[in-house]
Amino acid sequence: MAVFSFLVGVAIKTSAVLAIAGLAAWLLRKRPAALRHLVWTAAAASVLALPLLSLVLPAVRMPASRALLALVPDITFRAGATAGAATAPRLGLAAPQLGPAPAHSPIDWRLFPALIWAAGALVGVARMAAGGWAIAGARRRTGLHSAQAESVALAEAIGIGHAVNILEAPAGSMPMACGLFRPAIFLPADACDWDTERRRVVLLHEMAHVRRGDAGAHILASLALALHWWNPLAWLAWRESLKERERAADDLVLLAGERASAYAGHLLEVARILQSKPPVAWAALAMARRSQLEGRLLAILDPRVPRNSVARVSALATALLAIVMVAPFAAMRAQDQPAPQLASPQDVDATIRAATDYTALDQAARQFVRQKQYDSARKVLEAALQLRERSAGRQSAEYSEGLMKLGNLARVRKQDTEAAGFYQQAVAAADGKPEAARPLTSLGVMQVDKKDYSQALDYFQRAQAADPEHSGMPLTWMALTYARQDGGAAQAEAAFEQAIAAEDPASADAATTLGMYAMFLKLQGRDGESETAQEKAASIHGWLAARVLGESKAGASVSGAYKVGSGTTAPILLSKTEPLYTEDARVAKYQGTVVLSVEIGTDGVPHNIRIVRGLGLGLDENAVDAVSQWQFQPGMRDGVAVTVAATIEVNFRLL
Repeated sequence: MAVFSFLVGVAIKTSAVLAIAGLAAWLLRKRPAALRHLVWTAAAASVLALPLLSLVLPAVRMPASRALLALVPDITFRAGATAGAATAPRLGLAAPQLGPAPAHSPIDWRLFPALIWAAGALVGVARMAAGGWAIAGARRRTGLHSAQAESVALAEAIGIGHAVNILEAPAGSMPMACGLFRPAIFLPADACDWDTERRRVVLLHEMAHVRRGDAGAHILASLALALHWWNPLAWLAWRESLKERERAADDLVLLAGERASAYAGHLLEVARILQSKPPVAWAALAMARRSQLEGRLLAILDPRVPRNSVARVSALATALLAIVMVAPFAAMRAQDQPAPQLASPQDVDATIRAATDYTALDQAARQFVRQKQYDSARKVLEAALQLRERSAGRQSAEYSEGLMKLGNLARVRKQDTEAAGFYQQAVAAADGKPEAARPLTSLGVMQVDKKDYSQALDYFQRAQAADPEHSGMPLTWMALTYARQDGGAAQAEAAFEQAIAAEDPASADAATTLGMYAMFLKLQGRDGESETAQEKAASIHGWLAARVLGESKAGASVSGAYKVGSGTTAPILLSKTEPLYTEDARVAKYQGTVVLSVEIGTDGVPHNIRIVRGLGLGLDENAVDAVSQWQFQPGMRDGVAVTVAATIEVNFRLL
């Protein structure tokens, strides 16, 4: 799940940034509070910029980071492929899953933490929005306070060159500063009853927030906490930011000439008799929080504490610099899959020259397709076709097979016209032999995708006639084609029954056909018969798996792999290649799970890959191709890397 991987990366990077900020703040513990608050503000800006920068910046692949970002999985590893279902049959029901039912829920568990994260973030952002809305409403409803006349002189005393609006708040409420672009101060209505000195220090403190631009810093810190509400480091950063912000404002008041002892007394009394009232308090800067009061009073009364201020421009520049510095970190990615080395034209030519027969070139082409180097794959397949022509001639099964491979490659590249041309040539090269059945079936499948069902049926009938002994799959495709036509249910069922009768009852093709038949019955509302067909398919898969595993145990390729447990740790998946959906499976609306048994060697590469439960239609081969490219950190036993047996489930799903 790409979203989950992205969120894991963001979480790790964010935690690292906050930890670095915490270390920097600790190293600056004997410097002014304004400087430490600047560190936390820069950290909040970096935390907010990280997700966006991670999306827009080019990825910088860091091999060492793979182990850091890898999650230790269960011994059953999973992968998935999806495909669009643009030509889904209109039978009034959603197409159910075809093939063997997966051993676990199709819902990816990683979706839930992502949704919980998002829900918490939405709550936090909504709380901020409610606070901002409440402040905006209060400003519209509230008039100027009687202390407004004092604002000009006090603003000059704190270093502000203009008057600040003093708004009247309900009696008994905590003094608060607010406003990013039009700053103002809420002062309780009963402040006119205070003595002049208390009103002065209270207004000086709130004006200190205005001068420092703390409203903007508060928004950054609040957003960072809302988006990373689950992270203890985010809460630590939030608390430290609030603490240092208030201490920095206290320092400005003292720098304006107020006596420390008198200021501390007024602050204590304000905290005792006044209180903040939500939701306005959620977005405004309250003068005193009782939880921070002791530390603030000690700092105010300590003459050794440095009290230098930081200009607003310097703070903005520092935040921007922090974002710039964090950009390379944001660009780091876990090496989800090693970037394949593109083959140069010289390498391709050397591969062609070194080949002694077309089999070696076919294998090279398959490797190029795995790496999505399609131009190189085509060049190698064209060279293989020439070798087929020299050895067997143009009218041969070998030459027809080479054209089929070129057609299949063109279909992978969505070049349908070119693919059809290769398939037509393959039919001609087979010259009426059984080998013509495969390209004819492929041509029919392409027509099904285009909804030209009449032409598709013609191709499938020709394929059946070309190879009567292996007519199961053409008949299965005929059944699927009938099922997509109005009133074709009876013909579809008859074709399915013919296909099942024509196939070896212990073959993978029979299991595939039974799975498709089960889907058809399900869509017809015949659930009991559908379950029976599915059970038969599962029985065939079970028998095939037992045979495959039995042969493997008897062979020399098995290395005595360990099982996880009893001192043996599971391998850690470092990178994986997701499998490709085949065009045939997409057109057939075929989905399900391929189960593979593998041995993860001490080199971190899967070996002895065996299909325990397959699907057919090329999905099994694609699953093996993808898994063979996975990279693991080997399992360990007594501190030594060992070969470990594992199961890999490859899920193929239609969107």
